[in-house]
Amino acid sequence: MARPSGKRPPRVMLDANVLVAGSAFPRWAYEILGHALNDDFQVVLCPLVIDQARRHLTRNFPASAINRFEKFLYDVDCEEVENPNLKEITKNKDLIRDLDDVPIALAAIKAKVDYLVSEDKDFTTKDETTEKLRRSVQPLLCGTFLKEVMGWTSEELEEIKYRNWPDADS
Repeated sequence: MARPSGKRPPRVMLDANVLVAGSAFPRWAYEILGHALNDDFQVVLCPLVIDQARRHLTRNFPASAINRFEKFLYDVDCEEVENPNLKEITKNKDLIRDLDDVPIALAAIKAKVDYLVSEDKDFTTKDETTEKLRRSVQPLLCGTFLKEVMGWTSEELEEIKYRNWPDADS
């Protein structure tokens, strides 16, 4: 992706489900992690997201997935922002539909990211439940982020939609 000279890369918070999917499956989320490693955008993460991804990968996936995740964290140029405190969460409990997602939404807003990439419909659905969030941050699904921000074509997206590791390694 070519960026106009002098223009800063977009600041992007990745949700735990993107980190998990990108570490476990060589599909859209995996390609997003690849763009992050290429410095095509500035990765922004909070400890809560990192911990959620690590726990989910450890419980539900083979060691190779957690190893990819840990290598990604080690290699990526990541801006880590603070988790919101309980007072902030309580004050903003109606920010989005799922109270468990409020801390992540708040972290993204406080960090002033351009995009919040997630596969969680509580973030990405365009209705009244995400209206307050969308005033501050643009939530995008993985495929939409790749197409609209990274410049992928529909054909490129379709090509890897169901890709498996042997296909990715060739």
